[in-house]
Amino acid sequence: MTTMTLPVPSLSASAASLENYIQSVNRFPILTAEQEFEYGRRLKYENDLGAARELILSHLRLVVATARQYLGYGLPHADLIQEGNIGLMKAVRRFDPDRGVRLVSFALHWIRAEMHEYIIRNWRMVKIATTKAQRKLFFNLRSLKQSLKALTQKETQAMAHELGVKPEEVSEMEMRLHGGDVALDPAPGEDESDWVSPVAYLADPGAEPTAQIERKERDELASGGLQRALAILDARSRRIIEARWLAEDREATLHELAAEYGISAERVRQIEAKALEKMRGALSN
Repeated sequence: MTTMTLPVPSLSASAASLENYIQSVNRFPILTAEQEFEYGRRLKYENDLGAARELILSHLRLVVATARQYLGYGLPHADLIQEGNIGLMKAVRRFDPDRGVRLVSFALHWIRAEMHEYIIRNWRMVKIATTKAQRKLFFNLRSLKQSLKALTQKETQAMAHELGVKPEEVSEMEMRLHGGDVALDPAPGEDESDWVSPVAYLADPGAEPTAQIERKERDELASGGLQRALAILDARSRRIIEARWLAEDREATLHELAAEYGISAERVRQIEAKALEKMRGALSN
């Protein structure tokens, strides 16, 4: 297949333009499975840009919904959407309709990945977390913390167990979350000859082994690894993972799923943790 450049949906930074953009993308019709399959095959086998456009436009609302989940980082909503659109286009470019997987499940990973990279590039504190494990802890800690209060020792240990890290790593990252930004450049008027910027200690993202591993994992997910990992789960576990991690609009809470299955929220959390462990094992093979 020849190289293809997909059209980039753009939006203005003004609030009025952003609102108009969101209203516009919500008016694009959602494709049926049959239409999506047809457009996907036309793109894959005929390099049909018109088919690519239809696939992108029908999923722009997914990008908008996903961007809302990252507004707590203080970054512009329009920029998050723009980065998510890039992820969507990457997903469309790699979409294989013959695998029998809907584009929405496949695209969500790429949309979130681009938003994560944007946050990492632009939020100073995150740049201090240079390893993949630290970045994962950062995003999960923000998601799991229910308040701005400091974690108790019991809560710290429970969260460390949940994320598969050491309690001291949770405490250190929590301290960073509550602390102010660390300047990466000298303040205006400061003598640069005496300044050692923290950026000097950051690894080259292109050469860092963790970055290379992350790229490899993305390629694995792009080739269908995510669906193979989901396929090894039982129906209940798969439903919980999809509702918690792959929802189009809003991720379900532990209590909502507990009510659905008539079990406790803690039991749902245990099922989710076990399912994620199985999926990680499947993806690492």
